[in-house]
Amino acid sequence: MAGKIKVADDCSYKTYSVCESAADSSSRVEEDGESDGPAVFMCGKCKLPIGDSLSWSGSDDEHNQIMLKRISDNVVIGKEPFVSGTRKELGCLVVNLTCRGCCSELGIMYISTPKNLDYKRSLFCFNVENIESYIVSGPGQRVPVLDREDKPVTLEYQNIVEQQMTEIKSLAVIIGQRLLEIENNLQCNSGK
Repeated sequence: MAGKIKVADDCSYKTYSVCESAADSSSRVEEDGESDGPAVFMCGKCKLPIGDSLSWSGSDDEHNQIMLKRISDNVVIGKEPFVSGTRKELGCLVVNLTCRGCCSELGIMYISTPKNLDYKRSLFCFNVENIESYIVSGPGQRVPVLDREDKPVTLEYQNIVEQQMTEIKSLAVIIGQRLLEIENNLQCNSGK
């Protein structure tokens, strides 16, 4: 299963796959506990949603980051990769992740890493101090058990549905135009 990255390119989007094998567990990665309910992660300044815990990959306490496999369209992925200058990330090729709403820096995405940081490659790494989270269910509330056929709506699923809706709207417009042409032809032929 792979996530998708959408990168703005002159007002259009290109979609890239994110390999989940890069998220292999490591001693620095904490897995999400089952005790908390689902969470929504938001920009710390303008509160636009940037992702959710359904795309959780882990956290890195040493770098004060959380890592997600998928993000919302509210996150802009930088076009120009650069070499990270921090001592712990020396030699890493990264791109910035910024908020589409307020242009504040949210974190980075590792494009190329040394072997000890391979578990972060192709993941969206958000700085904890730049984001906020909202846990959907509080203490004492129960999370419903989902049937195998009932799946929660994820950002990836939402993008697929929106794309299908756009295709259906386009098809409806084409059919409507064709019907108007047929009606005009029938009226012209009946008048002769």
